[in-house]
Amino acid sequence: MDIAYIPSPSRGVLYLGPIPLRAYAFCIILGVVVAVWLGSKRWVARGGAKHTVGDIAVWAVPFGLVGGRLYHVITDHQLYFGEGKNPWNAFKIWEGGLGIWGAIALGAVGAWIGARRRGVPLPAYADAIAPGIALAQAMGRWGNYFNQELYGRPTTLPWGLEIHKTLPGGEVVTGVYHPTFLYESLWCVGVALLVMWADRRWKLGHGRAFAVYVAAYTVGRFWIEYLRIDEAHHYLGLRLNDWTSIVVFLAAVAYFVIVGKRKPGREDPASIDPAAHEGAEGVAGAEEKPAGEKAAEKTTEKTGAKAAEKARETVDGDKPSQLLDVEAEEKTAGKPAATAAGAAEKTGKDAANPI
Repeated sequence: MDIAYIPSPSRGVLYLGPIPLRAYAFCIILGVVVAVWLGSKRWVARGGAKHTVGDIAVWAVPFGLVGGRLYHVITDHQLYFGEGKNPWNAFKIWEGGLGIWGAIALGAVGAWIGARRRGVPLPAYADAIAPGIALAQAMGRWGNYFNQELYGRPTTLPWGLEIHKTLPGGEVVTGVYHPTFLYESLWCVGVALLVMWADRRWKLGHGRAFAVYVAAYTVGRFWIEYLRIDEAHHYLGLRLNDWTSIVVFLAAVAYFVIVGKRKPGREDPASIDPAAHEGAEGVAGAEEKPAGEKAAEKTTEKTGAKAAEKARETVDGDKPSQLLDVEAEEKTAGKPAATAAGAAEKTGKDAANPI
């Protein structure tokens, strides 16, 4: 009786007319979208503006892709350079080959540039985006499934992965192997959940949530890397990526401890994103402005109506102008009492001596 192993995909590319739709690229793009979406929600919850994460990702993602490819090409240079190799294949990113270490390192440079332009502290941004990066990795690993690459040792486990592919040299590979892509994908989902739980439980800030992500990921990457059988450089009995995992894990733990002592707690929400503060001021101004505008409009309308009425009275001659009446009252009220008495006396004399 055959065990129902995980089948390999029949193809990794679909064609829309002359346009190839590669599953590997689709998985990466989907991962980026999810990372930006989740990162934006977390950033807004921390007090940031809605579009800040996406604006910084415009810098971080291209840098990350270049960094990931550079790390792969440098550490696996024998695949692209040397006798019988084609160096131009180093640019065929759609065939697979992105090193997460290089992607995070150079992606951080791009994020730093974007964050600096926005006036955003990079550690706070990293904390918000950390779980999204883990989910992006989880989705990106399915691109390895469609490319039938980076599988592990042979296995008879029920969840083994069937491989049937032809290598560039013409060699045909068939068999059932550990689905290391699936292991890492599930591990990354767990890392994302761990970071979100720890962040909510202890209010992590100043880059410590990102440090939790890095430390947790490297633990899983260490044992998953141990299962893989693809070509890699070995040092002291361990693959290069195992050593990288150890070094990065120690650095992440050290950062978490040191920063936790120097800057406990989380950043002040009002200090992490100038765009959010400007937006709040704009909303407050917009709420106050209509009242002032209405008062000004009422005053203007009232003044204009009075002026129009006075103009009509003066031109038509229907009745004395109110303006003249007001001026006359002011002049009369301003005269001294003696002047008023003199006017009364004069009136009496005129009455006694009529013309």
